[in-house]
Amino acid sequence: MRGVNRVMLIGNLGKDPDTQHLEGHIAVAKFPLATTETFKDRSGKLISQTEWHTVVLWRGLAELAQKYLHKGSLVYIEGRLRTRSWEDKEGNKKFATEVVGDNLIMLDKRADASHGSHGTTTPHGENIEGFNSADIPPISDSPSQDLPF
Repeated sequence: MRGVNRVMLIGNLGKDPDTQHLEGHIAVAKFPLATTETFKDRSGKLISQTEWHTVVLWRGLAELAQKYLHKGSLVYIEGRLRTRSWEDKEGNKKFATEVVGDNLIMLDKRADASHGSHGTTTPHGENIEGFNSADIPPISDSPSQDLPF
């Protein structure tokens, strides 16, 4: 049986996306995402618990994040967990687990809801609702490698 590695998060950006361009003009964006769950303890007191996740977006999604997301933005991210390792200056092995996103939905309130617009608009009036995966270049040259069958 094959494994499943899927992550779905709804949360707020902890800071503006840090976007870099690698060789071949490949964009990569990284940002912290806070998810907060609220529950009642045995005495009925409301408890909030916040988890921080490192999100990494590639290519078209990275450029979308750079253009439209900022600290505090509410987003839905869907992706998979990746753990990478490296050695620090002292030779100690370090690990980082990140969410590599392959779907992003901006959940912030519309900037111009009073005009009855059906799309989400930016402060500059650009419509971004039609941005879908067909507009995003594939992450690998052979996407069939990612298919589970």
